Amino acid sequence: MHSKKLRDFVFRLHRYIGLAIGLIAIIIGLTGSLLVFHDEISDFLLHRQIGTITPGGKRLPVEVILNQVKTAYANQPGVTIDRIYMSAKPNAPAVVVPRKQENDLAELYVNPYTGVVLGNSQEIFSERFFYVVYELHYSLLAGKTGYAIAGIAALLMCILSITGILLWPGWRKLFNGFKIKLDAHPKRVNFDIHKVAGIVTAIFIALTGFTGFCWNFSDYTKPIIYAVTFTRKPASEPVSVPVPGKTPLQLTDQLKTARATFPNAMLGTIYFPRKPEDALSIRFKLPQDDDENGQSYVYLDQYSGKVLRVDNILEMPLGDRVLNSFEPLHYGTFGGIPTRILYVFVGLAPLILFITGFVMWQYRHPTKPHIYTTSNSNLLN
Repeated sequence: MHSKKLRDFVFRLHRYIGLAIGLIAIIIGLTGSLLVFHDEISDFLLHRQIGTITPGGKRLPVEVILNQVKTAYANQPGVTIDRIYMSAKPNAPAVVVPRKQENDLAELYVNPYTGVVLGNSQEIFSERFFYVVYELHYSLLAGKTGYAIAGIAALLMCILSITGILLWPGWRKLFNGFKIKLDAHPKRVNFDIHKVAGIVTAIFIALTGFTGFCWNFSDYTKPIIYAVTFTRKPASEPVSVPVPGKTPLQLTDQLKTARATFPNAMLGTIYFPRKPEDALSIRFKLPQDDDENGQSYVYLDQYSGKVLRVDNILEMPLGDRVLNSFEPLHYGTFGGIPTRILYVFVGLAPLILFITGFVMWQYRHPTKPHIYTTSNSNLLN
């Protein structure tokens, strides 16, 4: 294909994708900017409502904290504990998630040093607010259908970034690719803002778009990633073997077994079995793990205490390492605070690019003749 025809094709593809998904990309981008510092904002607002937790000696055993919660639900039959989060931060509450039938109840915040229940997520405005933001970001508040639409839009955002990089005029003259002539005609200024904002954020939008697409369509993308990286697909989820007349082992004994597997790790999350055949899953944070909640797991048979599987973040095969890299790439945590601040502006980019792109499209399709008739080739100089 002739280079001019190829460029025209890429240009049309870029334009029509931008017009088609512009509003969705704006929603995803703006909500993404809010979620970059979700933990810090949420923690600040949470402590303003539940008070400051002053570390005092050792934390209570997990079993004691859970017993406090079970006591609070003693008059509600059918309520079980689904999971408990133990933060690595010394001044953070333990978060217990009760469950009734198939539905999670409000999260409970418990002082890990005293066992006092400090509040629940329904009472915390920031938690309700960020829940809506999160659902809007990943599913457009439209359930499974919205989840699929957001995933497709994320992939198109990735393609949009790639086509934008190909069309960037800086490939001809590098300096001009980053220059904004503020004293030029509004048409030129608009074009310059679009090209500079686009090239500065293109790689990051492509990364967030690709990872978002992979997450929303993980049933299809995971097998592909394992195949491309020549990684053996993980076996099916570990299962417990129910023993007639035998009840599950005490959590204290199960934790001893799990901690022996990762003696130098910090307990992160315990996911309790929902069915008789489910395994007990315990998450740990190793000293070398940058993830706040840890990415290493121990799966135990809830009746025999047998270790069914161990996922050590330091010994993950290539395919799993690729999948684990998606989170820092998507949230911008790979470079610490500087890249997270950058990602706030990356989230604003779709709004800027859509507005400037729409203005460019209007200039190409005016409702009435414009006096200004500078050709496209002059815009590149």
